[in-house]
Amino acid sequence: MNRTELMIEKYARMSKFEDEARNSGFLQIAGIDEAGRGPLAGPVVAAACILPDDYMILGLDDSKKLSASKREVLFEEIIRHSISYSIVRMEPVIIDRINILEATKKAMMQCISELHIKPDIVLVDAVDLKQIAMSCKPIIKGDALSNSIAAASILAKVYRDKLMCEYDTVFPGYGFSQHKGYGTAQHYAALKALGVCSIHRHSFLKSFFSGDVGN
Repeated sequence: MNRTELMIEKYARMSKFEDEARNSGFLQIAGIDEAGRGPLAGPVVAAACILPDDYMILGLDDSKKLSASKREVLFEEIIRHSISYSIVRMEPVIIDRINILEATKKAMMQCISELHIKPDIVLVDAVDLKQIAMSCKPIIKGDALSNSIAAASILAKVYRDKLMCEYDTVFPGYGFSQHKGYGTAQHYAALKALGVCSIHRHSFLKSFFSGDVGN
């Protein structure tokens, strides 16, 4: 098989859950995923995406497995060919108030409501959205198993990465464009030197405030 044939085969393999949903009578199938649950700073971002069933976006995969340049190419293709998509962010103040899991769920549910076509079922990477009106199927490691979830994963990650690069100019010295808010040695060193800024998650920095980080 050549490279294109292998990609087509992979796309077909990652259509398993979408095919099962269609065979069960669901027509509009949305994939949902998030980016940024773990960082010390910045929002958590969720995305939802309804892919067409008559066009293959080849190369979809878990966004973490793709290079930044490949993600950006796929991001544009997903936006161009999706039946509907949405991207929602939940700011650190909300994460601190209701916790990261609930903030993630809130972002995901808002994504569903912002799709201009109402899905019949949502495929979600590992999170069970019990509060929504339509059917929901959580899939462990869904971003590597479902094209719809993979597409949502790419939308969320590219959007968040770009946002963190913008924050790097607003809050210079923290290195947000390099680590995207994650707890790297560089980030902790910047926190010690500069203190926290308005996009830091205070609930994620309890050890820093107690003086334990780096000791």
